[in-house]
This record gives sequence, structure tokens and C-alpha cells, in this order.
Amino acid sequence: MSDVEMARIPAGRVLRGDQRGTERREIEVAAFEIGVYPITEEQLAEVLGIPSRHPRRPATHLSWLRAIRLCNALSEWEGLDPIYSFDGEVVTADTDADGFRLPTEDEWEYACRAGSVNAAYGPVREVAWTSADGLSAPVDVGARMPNLHGLFDTLGNVWEWCSDLYDPEGESDARVFRGGGWSDAPALVRAAARRGGRPRDAFDDVGMRVARG
Repeated sequence: MSDVEMARIPAGRVLRGDQRGTERREIEVAAFEIGVYPITEEQLAEVLGIPSRHPRRPATHLSWLRAIRLCNALSEWEGLDPIYSFDGEVVTADTDADGFRLPTEDEWEYACRAGSVNAAYGPVREVAWTSADGLSAPVDVGARMPNLHGLFDTLGNVWEWCSDLYDPEGESDARVFRGGGWSDAPALVRAAARRGGRPRDAFDDVGMRVARG
């Protein structure tokens, strides 16, 4: 299978949230690894044993439940201990396992910002694919500028699932995805952008990026 290229993100702190908002807070993140690119159609197809039409495009139409099952499949492929176990749709994570997982929201934003305190880590047109590009689907990963961690496409192209609940204090089981996608206006594609969907929902502009550690 095509290697999942990972970047090591050092421990540190970042002021999370939107400068235009009122709920900004400093977060502290331990060192971890995260994918340099979103998971591609080719990587998904190889795990499933099917052909891919657009090998380098980000895989989409992945529900949160399918995304974490893919994390387990990638772990098994690499000979690692799977993170997640299932009882129906109730998911439990083994924090001692060494396999792939979805990043937390804090990890995702810390990795995305790469030290930037601005809405984006560079000019949006140079770092992200948005509605301003007139797209009808995601494009191949890695075609625009990376951030200072060497990560591509954290903003724009596709939103990315995180492990967290969208509203931890609410009753919904919706999970959060971050970063903005190809159909979003440039002003909405920023490091603090977040939306949510039920674990069974799949979208044409939502993909995933794996983490470890």
C-alpha cells in the first residue's frame, strides 16, 4: 500500500479559536505524529481492494464511523495495534495502542496553525483550494503551499474529521470536522473553522487525516 507519510509535531502551546470570536483559549498539546496529506482515494482503495478513479485526490464520502474503521485497517496493514474497538456504534479508544487514529481538535488546530496566530497560515489562495477556484470536486493533494510543519491541504480541499464531539456539553453524538473545503468561500476557510455531522453521515467535501502517538 502507498505509505502514509507522517510528520512529527513537537509539543507546544497555541491560542485556539478565531480572532473575531470571544472564546479564544490557550491549549497545550503533547508531541504526536500526523499525516502530511489527507488520506487519498488510492490509499482507501488499496485497503478495500478496489480500483481508484482519482488516486491522489483526498478520499471523501467517509462517515466518522468509516473513518475510524479505516484507521484500524491502516493499523493492521502496518502491523500496529488498532486504537478503536466497537460495540455496535459505541466506540472505545485504547490510548495505549500504537496504531492510527483521528486527531483531536486541539491537535488538529495546533498542527494546522504551525505557529501562526492568523486565520490561515498563509494567503488562502496560495495554501488552500476553495470556491474561488471554481471547483466541482476535490483536487490532488499537495498542489498548494504547505504550512511550516510541512503539512499540505489542512485548509481547503476537504474538511477533516477529528475524534471529538461537536458539542461535548450537548446531547448530540455529532462529531467535528475542521478546516474548510473546496466548495467553501475563502473567508470561511481558516484554522478555526469547524462543523459537525452525525457519525453515520458522509459528505462529498469531508475526508480524514490520521494521527499517531
